[in-house]
Amino acid sequence: MWDMRYSSEAFAFGTDPHGFVRKGPCHDGIGATDRLQSKRHLNMISEFEMRNTGMPADMQILLDTYPRDTWQAHPGFKENTEHWLGAHKMFRQLGGIIRVETEKFLDKSRSADDFAARLSYYGDMMVRNLHGHHGWEDHTYFPELMAADPRFTAGLEILEKDHQDLDVVLESFSKTANRVIQLAALDPKQALSEAGGLHSIAEVIEAFLKRHLSDEEELAVPIILHHRLRG
Repeated sequence: MWDMRYSSEAFAFGTDPHGFVRKGPCHDGIGATDRLQSKRHLNMISEFEMRNTGMPADMQILLDTYPRDTWQAHPGFKENTEHWLGAHKMFRQLGGIIRVETEKFLDKSRSADDFAARLSYYGDMMVRNLHGHHGWEDHTYFPELMAADPRFTAGLEILEKDHQDLDVVLESFSKTANRVIQLAALDPKQALSEAGGLHSIAEVIEAFLKRHLSDEEELAVPIILHHRLRG
């Protein structure tokens, strides 16, 4: 659960910024180079069990018939699918924003109070929407695709397992982010020190979303176009 309070201060972009606004200087901490090379952070990444292989070849047979660059021109490409892809674009952007904002804090170009507000806002947006999105996919979207074309059940089950793995990472992200947000008010120097661990998790999430969302799109959209679903 995200610990959130509304504030309109110290928030330079976005709308309706729900988050902490912390007062106090940004103290010295670890730099970007040391952070990225930290063995502790590499070990943190390896703790998560995340799929690191692509989809099996037999799950991509329709993609050969319906390659990505032809989707929008296809008569079966409807508004529902466009909105679904738009949600994926948002998730990719949020993953990148959180990583970059954490880097700015670690590099001391973002103050503790400003970073805490941004992290609370974008972190909450990412976690809540990812949970809602992949819950809908697991219970509604994927069963519809399986029923339309059972050949791809194995691939959809791989994506469902990805969602379970992502839940573990998001829980770790939420706990770590909330601690950094609280420390930004209580002990900005310690917040800066612990933000390196947050950055490692943000990198895991960003890399996961890049692979998972692409695999998901390249499995689901060809099924939709082939069977003229979700019109």
